[in-house]
Amino acid sequence: MAEETVIETRALSKVYRDFWGRQKVRALKSLDLKIEKGEVFGLLGPNGSGKTTTIKLLLGLLFPTEGQALIFGKDATDVSKNERIGYLPEESYLYKFLNADETLDFYGRLFDIPADVRKERIEKLLKLVKIERARKRQLREYSKGMTRRIGLAQALINDPDLILLDEPTSGLDPIGTREMKDMILELKAAGKTIVMCSHLLADVQDVCDRIAILHQGELKELGRVDSLLKVADTTQIRAKGLSEDCKNEVRSVIERHHGELLSMDNPTTTLEDLFLSIVRDSEARPGRRVVAESGDDSN
Repeated sequence: MAEETVIETRALSKVYRDFWGRQKVRALKSLDLKIEKGEVFGLLGPNGSGKTTTIKLLLGLLFPTEGQALIFGKDATDVSKNERIGYLPEESYLYKFLNADETLDFYGRLFDIPADVRKERIEKLLKLVKIERARKRQLREYSKGMTRRIGLAQALINDPDLILLDEPTSGLDPIGTREMKDMILELKAAGKTIVMCSHLLADVQDVCDRIAILHQGELKELGRVDSLLKVADTTQIRAKGLSEDCKNEVRSVIERHHGELLSMDNPTTTLEDLFLSIVRDSEARPGRRVVAESGDDSN
């Protein structure tokens, strides 16, 4: 496993069985992924596609039926890795009778963080998630958006190298959503590796470097967001200083009219359109899946 590879899954599979041991649901089928240090990686898919199962396998909350998941070079079932992981679940299960200070102090104690470091880190996190004014209010008085913010702070209390975010913008208003995305980008700038699941495709498009799209437990698409969204058979030209006569002409005419060519590239589609087309194609051709090859330059 490469030194900079934070997550690697090798033919990772999970089958849920009923009481008699019969196969009930094949939630994940031979997932091969590599996520590198410093990436913001998006895990996308419809409900029931295997996203949550993948996250639970990475956290060691589930055991794989087949294959292996490695975190920092260790098997995902090795609990020692958890000291370097922060996790924000879709629903934050926090103690409602505690306030923000008490909540972060409680989780800091669980990681045996010294009192002086804990105090300094709590101040920093409350400022980061912008709930300093509500720090003394009990969490039962928090809105869902405020609960997401304190949930993120709790996930960061141990200064993790890997952060797993499940629907991080759920319940946030547009301003809160923008601030959450800015916080994710700040964490990336600090060298953190982030894996996020989201149904809000525009949010993923704004912050993710690469994405994997799952459908019915299979990997259907994998790659860089900018590459996947590029429309290969269409050219887009942006220019300024052109006369009306010149607007509909090609590059040679632009140069002849002394216009300034700003860019000539492939336009991009949206992540929503890409996602829907992959899901529809998957339903039409259920056997199609993506297998990541060694030496893939999509990183």
